[in-house]
Amino acid sequence: MTKAFLLTRQAYDTHNGIQLELWFSAKNGPIHTLINTQKMVFFVHQSDVNKIQSLSLNSNFEIKSITLKDFQYLPMSAIYCHSLKFFYTLRDQLHLNNIATFETDIRPIDRYLSERFITGPVEIHNPDNAASLFDPPIKTTDYVPNLVLMSLDIETAYDTHELFSIAMICNHKKHVLMIGDNETSNKDIDITFFSNERQLLSAFITQVDTLDPDVFIGWNVINFDFRFLQKKADSLKISLPLGRNHSRIKWRQHHSENNHYFLHIPGRVVLDGIDTLKSATWQFPSFSLENVSNILLNRSKLIQHNDNHDPLYKAKEIKRQFYHDKISLAKYNLEDCQLVLDIFEKTELIHFAIERARLTGLEMDRVGGSVAAFDNLYLPRLHRKGFVAPNIGDYSNGNTAPGGYVMNSKPGLYDSVLVLDYKSLYPSIIRTFKVDPYGRIAAKKQSSDQTIPGYDGAIFSKKEHILPDIIADLWTARDRAKQEKNKALSQAIKIIMNSFYGVLGTPGCRIHDARLTSSITKRSHDIIKQSVTLITQQGYEVIYGDTDSVFVALNKKLSDEQADKIGAQLIDLINCYWEQQLSQELGIQSYLEMEYETHFHRFFMPTVRGSDKGSKKRYAGVIKQSGKDEIIFKGLENVRTDWTLLARNFQLTLYTKIFNHEPYADFIRASVKQLSNGNFDQQLVYRKRLRQTLSHYQKNIPPHARAAINAENLFKTQGNPSRYQHKGWIEYVITLNGPETLECQSSKLDYTHYIDKQLTPIADSILSVLGDSMDNIIKKQINLF
Repeated sequence: MTKAFLLTRQAYDTHNGIQLELWFSAKNGPIHTLINTQKMVFFVHQSDVNKIQSLSLNSNFEIKSITLKDFQYLPMSAIYCHSLKFFYTLRDQLHLNNIATFETDIRPIDRYLSERFITGPVEIHNPDNAASLFDPPIKTTDYVPNLVLMSLDIETAYDTHELFSIAMICNHKKHVLMIGDNETSNKDIDITFFSNERQLLSAFITQVDTLDPDVFIGWNVINFDFRFLQKKADSLKISLPLGRNHSRIKWRQHHSENNHYFLHIPGRVVLDGIDTLKSATWQFPSFSLENVSNILLNRSKLIQHNDNHDPLYKAKEIKRQFYHDKISLAKYNLEDCQLVLDIFEKTELIHFAIERARLTGLEMDRVGGSVAAFDNLYLPRLHRKGFVAPNIGDYSNGNTAPGGYVMNSKPGLYDSVLVLDYKSLYPSIIRTFKVDPYGRIAAKKQSSDQTIPGYDGAIFSKKEHILPDIIADLWTARDRAKQEKNKALSQAIKIIMNSFYGVLGTPGCRIHDARLTSSITKRSHDIIKQSVTLITQQGYEVIYGDTDSVFVALNKKLSDEQADKIGAQLIDLINCYWEQQLSQELGIQSYLEMEYETHFHRFFMPTVRGSDKGSKKRYAGVIKQSGKDEIIFKGLENVRTDWTLLARNFQLTLYTKIFNHEPYADFIRASVKQLSNGNFDQQLVYRKRLRQTLSHYQKNIPPHARAAINAENLFKTQGNPSRYQHKGWIEYVITLNGPETLECQSSKLDYTHYIDKQLTPIADSILSVLGDSMDNIIKKQINLF
């Protein structure tokens, strides 16, 4: 038996039926596996079989009675189609004749894998260690592959769409392919020159075939690098066989975004750094390679903007280097590859992608896919319980469930506030109260002592369920991962467990039912409210509650040791309550676990701007971190990237002074004076995302869109290329003539705007608690003169 890891998968029609193609990475090299004579399977009611047989259809399918039922306990039949092409025809015919179908949206390759519980690691019957196999026995196992990576980056002309160079790093080999002559050389860099783009592309294809990577990595590598290479190959009328066995790459366009594509390279995974970081829940103010590498690696790209606001500066410099300093361009090209490689290593993204695939059965390079992951985990188990699932969108009770409980806060400045937090509250509710699609169906046939009441009329079986068991297995695996300090695995499991609630609540889930999600969220409301009651009974004040946590004011200044003791007592009280209450009331075991998270030495809860009502999801507080005070901001301007650097720095300093009982008025006056004198001009930039194409901004145009529109008009008159028409980020300032992008700024800055709209709201929010205001402080300054 050969241990291997699944890289890519696809299915296609042949003369002998549907063929599945699987590529695996194994210790001794890639394995190409073909599974022949497969069928596309879906389900219909047995009562509709005669009607189906009466339709004038060819015989390229079979119907068999099976023991499975739908959610109304109606008996089902399975239809087996011998080709994908005919399946689509048959599906459409049944739809036209109002015949209900089930699971027609499960791809044959996904059904083949999930029904065998094959995710990523497998054992393949391969006694001869062959590189190509036909219909071998395959079963799941434990195996962690050692994948060969190729970090890829290309450089192009911004104005003529010329291909300048392709850089790659693979197995510690660094190489640059570039257009040029052989007269330019450098002993420190491996560079090969070609006289034209056709030769360069051909050499790249050869390099990929020779180095044979399992995984391509890069930055926007699919929708820029590979997409550009595909267009270049098309313009040169040559193929781009970058897959294994010299297979061509395949593209699929996003259904709603014309400039967004998905890529399939047979035998090779493509991991985009931006998408993979987001999948692993990393967050950055900007996902540009420059910003992410600065934050994670403390390194920058070799071409820097510095204080140059020309958005084309880098592009122009790349072009200049290509014509006048090719060695510098090659170094720049290679350094981008190295930055991506180092970011992947620093964040363990390859390990994360492997573990996510192993846990869910998703492709390693699948972006999103929470619903598909749920299907992979849930449907095989549902079938073994004797039921089939509806198609996505065919089943819903039409109701909606509320969101998480958010308590009205009590604004003010506090000493010693504890944060108590339920560990994975929604998954623990699913596990404790057996919230489960199948469990709801099974409960219909059971007596009341065998069921648990949910909300909105739902009841769930105590013994017959699927999702609680999946969560229990994942929970155990995560605890083990934490003990082994396997951060990538722990994070992958956390993301998957927390996704289940969202999946059940989306119409994109085939078993979406608001009674399921309301039985989670409404239960969480009651849990938080009861927790508040228990804490209040101990003489403490709960000043805020949010989804899975409560904020407890201890009403006096305490040391960490004193606060920790109270925190431990409170969580012990709450956890014991649920254990006893649920055992006595429902006869079930509690998996609810309150944890003591944080002790804020000083804490500020603001009001909603312009009112005396407490805000939600916005606060700041001081904690001890490595013996030093550190302010944690949540939802406030300091952590909002759409506020200026001036605002964020001002808030940090002002809050530090107030939390430390230091005078603050002189600091505010000095800040206003320095701003008005131009000392903070570099900190006045707004950065926002254009979330729709520029042409869609017609009425009530926001400032960043107005700046973009004005910039585009200027670009057009100057003959410069467009920059802001198709979404993206924009940096701009507010001037006396309105918003202007940095590269187009010609007017003086409007300092009054920044005082009124940036400094004053931040100051008044916390000063109001002290009986003071920005206006009062500035007036005092004016009265001095």
